[in-house]
Amino acid sequence: MMQAIFIYLATVCVVCAVLTVSLRQPVYNVMALLTMFFHVAGLYVLLNAEFLAVVQIIVYAGAILVLYLFVLMLLNLRSESRHLHRQWPFAVLILGSVAAMLVGAMQAGGFGLPTGEAPAQVIQAVGNTESIGLTLYTDYLLPFELASLVLLVAMIGAIVLTKKELIQDHGEEQS
Repeated sequence: MMQAIFIYLATVCVVCAVLTVSLRQPVYNVMALLTMFFHVAGLYVLLNAEFLAVVQIIVYAGAILVLYLFVLMLLNLRSESRHLHRQWPFAVLILGSVAAMLVGAMQAGGFGLPTGEAPAQVIQAVGNTESIGLTLYTDYLLPFELASLVLLVAMIGAIVLTKKELIQDHGEEQS
C-alpha cells in the first residue's frame, strides 16, 4: 500500500515538474507547481517528516507561490515574449551536459557531499525538528547560503525588470 502511494506521489511530482516548465501560460505553470508542492509534502509525510511537510505547504505553497504570482502580475508577460524556438538546441545541449555530469558523478561514487544521515539515537534524543536544524546549519550550510543567494538574485532581477517597464510606461505617458 505504501509503495503504491509513493509511486502515485512521485509520478505526479515528475509530471507536474515537466508541466511547470513546458506549459505556455504562466498561470498554468503556477498551478502545476502548486500541485507538485502538495505532492512533495505528501512524500515528506511518507518519510515520517511531518514538520517538513508542513513547512513545504506553508513556505512553498503559501509564500513562494504567492511571490511567483506577484512577479507574473508585475511583469505582464505577453505571448509573443515567450517564443523560445531558437533556443531549443542550446537548451538540449545544456541539458545533455548536465545529465552527463550527474551520471558521471553518480558512477564516481557520489557528489562528495555529506550524507546528512543522523543516527537514530541523535534524532530520538533531540527530536526530528532539531536534528533537521543541526544538519541544515552544519553539514549543508554552503548549499543553504547558495540557495538564499539565488533567491536574492532572482528578486533583484524581477525588480529591475519591473522598474525598467515602469520607466518606459512613464516616459510614454509624458510624451
